[in-house]
Amino acid sequence: MLSPARWTHRHLDLLAEAATTTAPVIATAAPILPDHDLWDLWPIQDEDGSTTVIGGQELWMALSAPAAGHPEERHDQARIRLLAHRDDKWKDLGNAFTDGAAPGSREWSGSAVRRPDGTVSVYYTAAGRRGEARPTYRQSVIEARAALIADAGRISLRPDVEHREILRSDGRMYLLTEEGDGAPGLPAEEGDGAPGRIRAFRDPGWFRDPADGRDHLLVAASTAWEDGFTGAIALAEQQAGTWSLLPPLLVAEGVNHELERPHVIVHDSRYYLFFSTQRHTFHPAGRAPTGLYGFAAPSLTGPYEPLNGSGLVIQNPARQPDQAYAWLVLPDLRVVSFANYRSCQGVDPRSAPAARARAGFGGTIAPMLKLSLDAMTTSVIPGG
Repeated sequence: MLSPARWTHRHLDLLAEAATTTAPVIATAAPILPDHDLWDLWPIQDEDGSTTVIGGQELWMALSAPAAGHPEERHDQARIRLLAHRDDKWKDLGNAFTDGAAPGSREWSGSAVRRPDGTVSVYYTAAGRRGEARPTYRQSVIEARAALIADAGRISLRPDVEHREILRSDGRMYLLTEEGDGAPGLPAEEGDGAPGRIRAFRDPGWFRDPADGRDHLLVAASTAWEDGFTGAIALAEQQAGTWSLLPPLLVAEGVNHELERPHVIVHDSRYYLFFSTQRHTFHPAGRAPTGLYGFAAPSLTGPYEPLNGSGLVIQNPARQPDQAYAWLVLPDLRVVSFANYRSCQGVDPRSAPAARARAGFGGTIAPMLKLSLDAMTTSVIPGG
């Protein structure tokens, strides 16, 4: 039986700001789409974990929304965008899916893998329900398996594809995020909410374990073991085409309630588990910085121990504590993220007036970093 690792305040007591775990200040981050915000980037992967390349271009996905109003409202309009990357330049390939194809009212983060038959399994989060009058926060994991089309230089996903729910929270190990669950002691669906204040079952990260060749999904989840909710990283395994939930790999009971975009890479025979979280989701708020955090283990199911003693892998610089977010470590140890908020003179940019928040919001892809991994110790290398 899998026993989850625990992220504790004892680990955070070891956290210290250091050059090896601090990203450089972002001087500039050029917009890819002048009229749209971009955030939460991930590559389309081949089944060996490498980034898919078509015609010399890497294929990527990101969330997008019109660059208007308060940046925090972008989550209520999020769509998955297809992108190409070559020679440090990005090219927009349009929305991945047609309007109204997703079962939710928004498309949130996920992962994608190209299959040998030329199709791409896109695993993503359906948030809310299609056609709802205002955004709600039911979250379920969807697979859309579409043919990848490369025709006359145009790359796209075939539009007529089924969007199939493959995983949802179970109400036992993981707190439900849907209405009408009927389970005692569990709250009903949240009609009102905002990022950082809602229960989680999202951000499916695909991983094939080289030890046995089985496909897995890692999911940002919540447990109900204490009052309120606790951040956790759920694990699901596919057998005979069916996904089954397993106990969590990691829980942050009393430490943090939102462990986002979990993913695993294997390096030098170790399994490195990474996730992103923000300073305001710690308990108490501000207990640790916004950053990329990680654990490592000898196998996918553990036992996991925090990297660098505390778990901190990359934090934003102290003078720009919100400059980037949603870090993703690739198998080649490149690290991608998006440009978030520049310093707002001591004001929390998430609650600043719309015009002020918009002026300080990056909404585009941040400069890449590179990570060095030496057993349980890490260091960040600028300009990856």
